Amino acid sequence: MEIKLEEIFQDKIDQEIKIEPRDWMPEKYRKTLLRQISQHAHSEIVGMLPEGNWITRAPNLRRKVALLAKVQDEAGHGLYLYSAAETLGMSRDEMLEELHSGKAKYSSIFNYPTLTWADMGAIGWLVDGAAIMNQVPLCRTSYGPYARAMVRVCKEESFHQRQGYEIMLTLTKGSEAQKAMAQDALNRWWWPSISMFGPNDDNSPNSAQSMKWKIKRFSNDELRQKFVDVTVAQAELLGLTIPDKDLKWNEERGHYDFGAINWDEFFQVVAGNGPCNKQRLKARVDAWENGAWVREAATAYAEKREAKANNQIEAA
Repeated sequence: MEIKLEEIFQDKIDQEIKIEPRDWMPEKYRKTLLRQISQHAHSEIVGMLPEGNWITRAPNLRRKVALLAKVQDEAGHGLYLYSAAETLGMSRDEMLEELHSGKAKYSSIFNYPTLTWADMGAIGWLVDGAAIMNQVPLCRTSYGPYARAMVRVCKEESFHQRQGYEIMLTLTKGSEAQKAMAQDALNRWWWPSISMFGPNDDNSPNSAQSMKWKIKRFSNDELRQKFVDVTVAQAELLGLTIPDKDLKWNEERGHYDFGAINWDEFFQVVAGNGPCNKQRLKARVDAWENGAWVREAATAYAEKREAKANNQIEAA
């Protein structure tokens, strides 16, 4: 019976029919989605921290308002994604407990410090650019709630990417010190950005199954290559140099060749040993604990309203 259900399930996926929360699904499919969607939600929430660091230090009011709006968008993205994950049978409190305990992961990119204002440009241009490359195919992922959430997320992420690129463009048109600041930010964020796509396909054990289930549509290496090809031209327009001595156009492949990623560093950061891992996790745990009174007050108010409504029904 189980085999028959799996055949029906895979047939629906092959026909591009979305899987919905009440549909039968293999337990491994559910767990894979829970891991991916909750990690994605955690990344949006933790991703607010490196940018929030610059809200009070933005160079002018326009930049401050734009950065505030971007951080607010990221909070919204986290909420959409937590809601999508909840449809798979895990509560938001459980997901946050796994984040705070260190059991659940988030994107390693957010464990790097934001040292200058140019980092706001580099994050928007590179980090959000890599996220868009990853996330646009997720609008067609096989799980309905996740796919629908990603449509709005991707629309807003595209604005974030353009905002970041515009910051970099403004800096490169400024003084020599501003251009040097932009180049320094590119130097520091380039390799972490192209690491965002995950390990090479040969070392990514879950990719093949995720692609069969159409959770993913493209492999890690395919997306990374596409990102590099697109971003090189953007860097040239900015007048900036990608920090990769091995970067060169390969006429035969029709793509750029690029240097080897430092996977030791990547896995060290994933394991919790990055520059800001402890700082980021502490900030999230502190926010959760300090906000307990708000959650308690909201719950008490909701219970009071519900009791009042019930009393009115009984009286009628």
